[in-house]
Formats: sequence, structure tokens, C-alpha cells
Amino acid sequence: MAEDLLIIKTESKEEQYQSLIPQIQALISGEDDLIANLANISAALKEQFGWLWVGFYLVKGEELVLGPFQGPVACTRIKSGKGVCGRSWQEAKTFIVEDVDKFPGHIACSSASRSEIVLPIVIDGDVFGVLDADSAELAQFDEIDELYLNQIISFIKA
Repeated sequence: MAEDLLIIKTESKEEQYQSLIPQIQALISGEDDLIANLANISAALKEQFGWLWVGFYLVKGEELVLGPFQGPVACTRIKSGKGVCGRSWQEAKTFIVEDVDKFPGHIACSSASRSEIVLPIVIDGDVFGVLDADSAELAQFDEIDELYLNQIISFIKA
């Protein structure tokens, strides 16, 4: 069963990612359904790191629309350029926000969110969606997260 594949590690952040990445690959290998794969990626990241919220927003026309996620209820639609997710989509750039209260235009889907990382998912040269992770702690995310989360989103096929 898939849930038997996930082994939670408690070493350094880098070692946690190095253990988790092959497990995510195993979870999604052979599965062609995008939503199923995004759901399992979200669940694996939430289980490993215990972040407040982790999930995906997918580009649908002129908006990002909520996709699979783990955590409290979330904003359903985000316009291009709005908040951290909308800026990541618009600029095709990763944003690491140490304190969301200091990010101009931050959209507070949860008042418990203190820091955030958002990475664009680029497929065939276009931003297809974003991976968004929120933490209840300040300055939770850094370049290590960016490096390994980029590896994880490289597995996503539309």
C-alpha cells in the first residue's frame, strides 16, 4: 500500500528531503493522474515536515485555482500578481517569505501562517501552477527548501 512507502525522518532538513524525494518518486511513478499525484505530494510533504499548509494552485484561465492540499481551508481563487502565489505565477519566480506580514499584498488565507515559500511549476515553458507551503513559524523556509522542492515539482507532468 502507498502509505507503507512513507518513512518519516527526523535528521537535518537536507537529510529529510534526501530521504523523502525517492519516496515521492515511488508514490507517483506509474500514476498518470495529475490530481492523484499532487495529492500524494502534498500529503508526503505535510507528513514529513508538519507545515501548517502545503498544496497546489493550478492556472485556470486568468486565475490560480485551488488544487490538492493538506491543511486548513484555503483561498479558492487567486488573481495573477496578487499575494505570494499570484506573484510567483506572474513572475515565474520562487518567493521565500520569512514574515508574511511584511510581504506587500499578502493574502491571509489563515491567520496562523507566519512564513511561506511558493515555487512556480513550469511545464513546456509556461507556468502551469504553483506549489505553496505555509508555516506557523517565522523564517521556516530557505534555499534548502527551494532546492529540494524544485526537484519534487520537476516530477510533475501535466
